[in-house]
Amino acid sequence: MAFIAPLKGVHFNPQKVGKLDEVVTPPYDVISANGVDSYLARNPYSMIRLDIVKSHGPGDETDARYQDAADLFKQWLEEKVLVRDPEPGIYLYHTEYSHPSGKRMTRKGFVALVGLAEFTEGVVKPHEQTFDTVIADRLRLTAACRAQFSQIFSLYSDPHNEVMRLLEQQENASVGSVTDGDGCVHSLWRVTDQKTIREVQRQFLTKSLYIADGHHRYTTALAYRKMVRDATGELAADSPANHIIMYLCPMEDPGLSVLPTHRLLRWPGRMETAELLNRFERYFNCEEIIGGSRETLMGEVLARMNELERQSPDKSSSTFGLYHPGEDKCFLLSLKQEARDVLAGRAEPLRDLDVVVLSDIIMDKALGLDHHRCEEEKLVSYYSDPDEALDVAVKECLVSEHFTPLLFVMNPTRVGQVRDVADHDLIMPHKSTYFYPKIMTGLLFNQLVDGEKIERIS
Repeated sequence: MAFIAPLKGVHFNPQKVGKLDEVVTPPYDVISANGVDSYLARNPYSMIRLDIVKSHGPGDETDARYQDAADLFKQWLEEKVLVRDPEPGIYLYHTEYSHPSGKRMTRKGFVALVGLAEFTEGVVKPHEQTFDTVIADRLRLTAACRAQFSQIFSLYSDPHNEVMRLLEQQENASVGSVTDGDGCVHSLWRVTDQKTIREVQRQFLTKSLYIADGHHRYTTALAYRKMVRDATGELAADSPANHIIMYLCPMEDPGLSVLPTHRLLRWPGRMETAELLNRFERYFNCEEIIGGSRETLMGEVLARMNELERQSPDKSSSTFGLYHPGEDKCFLLSLKQEARDVLAGRAEPLRDLDVVVLSDIIMDKALGLDHHRCEEEKLVSYYSDPDEALDVAVKECLVSEHFTPLLFVMNPTRVGQVRDVADHDLIMPHKSTYFYPKIMTGLLFNQLVDGEKIERIS
């Protein structure tokens, strides 16, 4: 079903830019406004100068900032700050990292071009909603630069690890290695053996792809293809505009990790734990975690949730941690069986998702807060690091007179749940998954060159 192809990857030249660690960045959508300046200060060749173009403020509708990025991209290619490999290849991409549990792990995948397919075709499957404003910005950048700077992170099924075994058995040329801010080591090798590449291509003709991270980038590529079609007519199958750069990882890979995304709710007004428990008792068994500091309470509730998850291998345990910083109280919430009737109207793959339980039962039913109000009033913030979330909750509690911070601690969404939701053409709530580590931007990207032809299977 899926078509993949080798690419002539573009990457930084260490002889021109110095340490590669200083020029690569995380994906644009996880970099805060405050973080832009810090990346720029590290190295004048920072990838952030290409991939993120800062708005000059509300009402800035000009194309100048996109054209500036395009001019800089062209300049860096001419000056050999960026180099493009002379022959196409598939790129092995290994990531060594420390899981929050403390275990050292290695995630193994590869980077290639993927033939674009509309979501309705069932070849590339999403699980998250996209927003038009984000796509419009990324489309203007793609059209100006004629490049795809960030890779889509996608999954495929390969129970016997045949694809990675094919790629790893070759003698591959090292492209580079970087260490990110979390200490994760990202390493690339180029595979150019034609026989191996064609065998990998054949393997994917029977596979579907599941977007893990990068829904906006993929939808942008679809919009760019349409833009080119509208301007030039129907595209040939081997046109560069018909393809997107992707990082592909087998969903069975033992190094694949999905982290939870915890929610910090700012309840409008004052809310004591007695009232909270009164609202929750219809839907949850509420057990208080006692003894020790707030950090100890948080560690204990996370450990209890993790243990309950291990005891429930086939479905989510539907447990949550709740911390009220104003009263320094922590609770373990376990969903009552009778409360599942609230989810009866949801499609089956969604009923077992903790993020759906949180949105439908905790937020909507128990607290009376719908998604629109939470978004409109910015009542919810999202954190992958529970220590950071705890710190923010405590600090906000000390300064706020108009709202009550409430921290909801989550279990991670399982990879199988992502697959099941996508297979049923369903969409998860916002911030349902956090695949860790992120793919680095600037380690490898794709230039869209008019007139080139992408190698098809003969």
